[in-house]
Amino acid sequence: MTFHVVLYQPEIPQNAGAVLRTCAATGSHLHLIGPLGFRLDAAGVRRAGMDYREWAMVRRWNDWAEFMVEFPLDGRLFVVTTKATKGQTPFVYEKGDWFLFGAEGSGLPPEILSAHVNRQLRIPMLPRTRSLNLAQSVAVVLYEALRQVGFPGME
Repeated sequence: MTFHVVLYQPEIPQNAGAVLRTCAATGSHLHLIGPLGFRLDAAGVRRAGMDYREWAMVRRWNDWAEFMVEFPLDGRLFVVTTKATKGQTPFVYEKGDWFLFGAEGSGLPPEILSAHVNRQLRIPMLPRTRSLNLAQSVAVVLYEALRQVGFPGME
């Protein structure tokens, strides 16, 4: 395992499936924090995740409180949000880091954002654009982190 991807209350099964596939391809853990906007056996998740589900490390959490109870004390949680003032590249990532992404329609709640002000990052984009697709955002951030640690075990 290299990194952890955390999806907070994801709403679109195809996005979750695509993220699952990215996590399987990179050896990253996927954490899904509920409530989810779909069933994990939904056709969209299966179709986007394809046959990578058997290689994916996925953990389902009922809610944010349950996730935080078990979050490791030494864990570094980076919050990916369009509200951040820093881009993703000023940070130096380490194996084992966690990346939190909000729901497609509403992002992350203010209490989570305010609790993690020093580790908020955004993906640079033109001012006229609001955001990228969730699955694209995960890939952009995850591959920058993997680049920084030398793509361990990857060809």
